[in-house]
Amino acid sequence: MQFTTRPEIKGTFGVVTSTHWIASAVGMKILEAGGTAADAAAAMGFALHVVEPHLNGPLGDMPLLWRGVGDDAPQVLCGQGTAPEGATIAHYHAEGLDTVPGSGLLATVIPGAFGAWMALLRDHGKLPLRAILEPAIYYARHGHPVLPRVAATIEGLSDFFRDEWPTSAATWMPGGGTPEAWSLMRNRDLADTWDRLLAEAEGATGREAQIEAARRAFYEGFIAEAIDTWMRDACVMDASGARHKGVLTGQDMAGWTETWETPLSVDYEGWTVWKAGMWSQGPSLLQALRLLDGSGIANMDSRGADFVHTVTEAMKLAFADREAFYGDPLHSDIPTETLLSRAYADTRRGLLEPNASLEQRPGRIDGFAHQADAAISRAKASEEASGGGVGAGEPTMAHLSEKRGDTVHIDVIDQWGNSVSATPSGGWLQSSPVVPGLGMPLNSRAQMFWLQEGLPTSLAPGRRPRTTLSPSMAQAPDGTRHAFGTPGGDQQDQWQLMLFLRLVHSGMNLQESIDAPLFNTAHFQGSFDPRPVRPGHLMVEPAFGDAVIAELRARGHNLEVAEPWTVGRLTAACRTPDGMLKAAATPRLMQAYAVGR
Repeated sequence: MQFTTRPEIKGTFGVVTSTHWIASAVGMKILEAGGTAADAAAAMGFALHVVEPHLNGPLGDMPLLWRGVGDDAPQVLCGQGTAPEGATIAHYHAEGLDTVPGSGLLATVIPGAFGAWMALLRDHGKLPLRAILEPAIYYARHGHPVLPRVAATIEGLSDFFRDEWPTSAATWMPGGGTPEAWSLMRNRDLADTWDRLLAEAEGATGREAQIEAARRAFYEGFIAEAIDTWMRDACVMDASGARHKGVLTGQDMAGWTETWETPLSVDYEGWTVWKAGMWSQGPSLLQALRLLDGSGIANMDSRGADFVHTVTEAMKLAFADREAFYGDPLHSDIPTETLLSRAYADTRRGLLEPNASLEQRPGRIDGFAHQADAAISRAKASEEASGGGVGAGEPTMAHLSEKRGDTVHIDVIDQWGNSVSATPSGGWLQSSPVVPGLGMPLNSRAQMFWLQEGLPTSLAPGRRPRTTLSPSMAQAPDGTRHAFGTPGGDQQDQWQLMLFLRLVHSGMNLQESIDAPLFNTAHFQGSFDPRPVRPGHLMVEPAFGDAVIAELRARGHNLEVAEPWTVGRLTAACRTPDGMLKAAATPRLMQAYAVGR
């Protein structure tokens, strides 16, 4: 019996789990009202925009996995917006930039989350749109207890908001003062925006027609018009230390649509694991599983030094390939089949050596060697990078600046067996000013792009940035279906890999796997401005124990011991073939909760 901080939730009617207890309660309310997993997940997503505005917002992005009760495999719903028409490398160079700023208007791509939520509701929901939006409207208008990290973020940026982003000051600092932790926080402009959207949508007849009308109001109507009007003249301070105008237009928004896609997958020890495509970092987890298959990982203590070392070295190799080869497959040639093949993993497994690697080692793939060389050169140039402007980046947790953004996660399984795993992000209050009158800031996902030609992650109009957002689904040999994920930028697939390996090899349940000590590496090229590289870095929770920590140091890892219970924000849910539902949530940060019956 492993130690757990709370019970694994069990039931047969429905389970929800997310990174905030209010969102989880909202999701359960929707299931109780007869909604599907799609309805519950969407309502939770809109609630999270309100209660965790430093981690996600309505103008952000969101990949999602949906699996219907009778489906053999999930589908991916891509809510990752593309770069605007004016987002060219030449334009950014003309602005005096050699990287995309981590905050401000030039960091913005087309908002994708809203369209994805509407597509999910249209195709798989049951309840009217009003039922989905009402909880978010309630908390935006009447208030919610503001998290200490939200209050600290606003406090740290209060002078900047007053001086540079007055629309943000008006939204997050009404009356001029900053909110106290756990005081009631409101966003009346956001409530008004959703009320107006509902009023316009309900002019149409029928549930699906109303959802489509809401989507038009967002991407072609008053919301797009407000963004377009403001972006024509707004010139704001960003992470570069200078003021810049953005390039997003209403025409860009009107021309974009979310897409349903086939996931990528691998088999491992009789399990199947599904992830989003090469425009996400999800395939890095699949590559790591290929490397670990045959490594002896099954016989290692998941709290031991061998396990930590081997998983870390596998992730270093997978993430080196991510940086060299991943990108939008609609715009670049990606060697996907090779990267996920057993044969390729066999050529790389020998690099899992007894001591920590300090090098970036992408694979050598015929026809793609120049991309590997370019990735190594970029990493070397970034090794000394430090700092970053206001609003830059995304943290691995509480270890980094309160000014940085992060992400949220949602898992839901309903009474019929439909399941959702979604990772909304972007639109952080600290990374872009609030659009006047809407109560919502734009996203900053364009910072994933490089301002160099010829890369799979080169900035180009219509191209999806290679996102770190990475929900997961898996199926066990006995048919048990899993949905899981976490916030955490570059760490998402690292922490999810540990969860999955513990489920497969250690006999732990969901809560035990989440509560077990976690680790992550920042050895590889970071995804967020200023794109740091920390060769050999390894962060571990102290619960691994002094002996394990000492052995990892002896193996050459540049070890960073985190504060207790501060690494990872995993949530997970599953459904066994007999209909038993289970769910769990991390105790870390004391926000996430699983609910079910």
